[in-house]
Order: sequence, then C-alpha cells, then structure tokens
Amino acid sequence: MRIVFMGTPAFAVPALEALVAAGHDVVAVYTQPPRPAQRGKQPQASPVQQAAERLGLPVRYPVNFKEEADRLAFAALDADVAVVAAYGLILPQAILDAPRLGCLNIHASLLPRWRGAAPIQRAILAGDTSTGVTIMQMERGLDTGPMLLAAETPVAAKTAGELTEELAMMGADLIVDALTRLDALAAETQPAEGVTYAHKIDKAEAALDFTKSAVEVERAARAFNPAPGAFTLLGQERLRILACTAVEGAGEPGTTLDDRLTIACGTGAIRPTLVQRPGKRAMDVAEVLRGFPVPAGTRLG
Repeated sequence: MRIVFMGTPAFAVPALEALVAAGHDVVAVYTQPPRPAQRGKQPQASPVQQAAERLGLPVRYPVNFKEEADRLAFAALDADVAVVAAYGLILPQAILDAPRLGCLNIHASLLPRWRGAAPIQRAILAGDTSTGVTIMQMERGLDTGPMLLAAETPVAAKTAGELTEELAMMGADLIVDALTRLDALAAETQPAEGVTYAHKIDKAEAALDFTKSAVEVERAARAFNPAPGAFTLLGQERLRILACTAVEGAGEPGTTLDDRLTIACGTGAIRPTLVQRPGKRAMDVAEVLRGFPVPAGTRLG
C-alpha cells in the first residue's frame, strides 16, 4: 500500500519500521518540527524524523494544516491510507478524507477508556489492571472513531516507560496485521459506556502528594517515570523518586520513618528504591544514603 505515516515520539517508531519491513510504500513521513531540547536548547529532530531519515524516507513537518498548500501537498501524495501514531496535531477533515482508505490511528489504550493525550500514564495512575492498543479509523472527534483491532496487556508493576515500549511493539504488530486484512475487518462502533479522558500530564502533577495513600504514591512514581519524573523536596533539593514500593508504616504524611528513607503517606508508607538528585545519575537509594544520610523524622515535600 501507499502509506503516509504521521507520528512524533519514540512510541511511533516501531510502527514506522514495521510498515517498511512489511514492504509497504511509505511515500512520506509527517512529524512535529524540530524543537529546542536539552540543556543547549538546540533544535532536535523528533524520534520519528530520525528514524525516517535513517530509513531514507522523505520527511515533512508543517506546523499545522491551516495552509491550503500543506493540505494540497498531502492530497497530492495519493496515499491509500495514512497511519497515525501520537502525531501531536488534530487533523482537519480535508486530511482525514484525502487517503483512499482514510486514516488509521494506533492508540495506546483499550478504547473507549482513556481517549486523549496521556493514556499510558493515566492508566497507571488510576490503578488499571490492564491496558492495550486499539487500531481505529479516525474521525473528527477525539479518539471517537470505530475500532478495527485491539490487543490487551497487564499493567502490573510497569513504569510508563516500560509500558510505552511494550505498547509500541504491540501497536506495530497490530497495524501491520490490520493493513494485511483491512478489507475483511469489521469496524466496531465504540460503546457509549466507559468513556474516560486522558488529559495531558502537567509537570506540577509530578510533585508527590504524601497525604495520598502509599498505593497511589507508588503509582505516581511509575506513571511519571521516565518523564517528567515524580519528585519531592528534601530541604531545598528536588529529589526524584523513580521507583518505590508501598510498605506498612504510619506517621505524619511526608515524614521519614527510619534512616532508609521510608516515607509516611496518608495510608501506609513508601520506601524509594531508585532516586535521583539534581545533576546526578539515577542511583539505588542505599547508595545515595551512604553519602547523603536522611535521619528519621525528616520532613519532605
């Protein structure tokens, strides 16, 4: 098939690579423009752009599709289908209608649960026991289109980073399967019941709230790993808590209960296992405490 691929983050890269490996003709790759990143604030190409260039594919990155020239250029590609994976732009109707078979989206949830921008993090925060990937036909609504295929996986104790990698590979397999038998797949309307919205993650959410239960705090540490990184304040220092376990314990929320950095929560306590101090690498908490002891009764947050 003649395919236009539209995606931006690392989540989308396995799907692009799988489509090329399956022998499809990817006639263009659309992604977000290079943006300032890291300490130098130099423009950096998206993971999808880097992958496309490595594969020798033409790359386009319009700021939006408001310009008629950009819409006409897209239509001129004469694609059979567009495959979209975390592209980062709302597509106007003219773009949705341009490919002969429309636009297919690789969405990282089991729709209709977690429509929107951050389905993986929201699933972890909510304590969902499972999540997955849905291949859907796109329409103007936010992730409201009919579903073609879906696959499920346990959330378990995975971080957002681990779950993203797993779902990216699942999505790659599913989209190749969907295109192989597209004519035979029956589109299923999403049920009206069970709709939830995965709003974009605000960096302020990563500040751990120890008045919540230990279970909720532990979920937050996983949901915000690797980004934006759950954190608390230890004195004037921001301490990122990348992994922790919920344990028994009671005390004033946000106060350490021992010299192992066990922190009291609204219910129970958490014991960090992987932490990161400003300007340092992520380290096992025991290694950090050897050079930076935190006595019982220390207040965090």
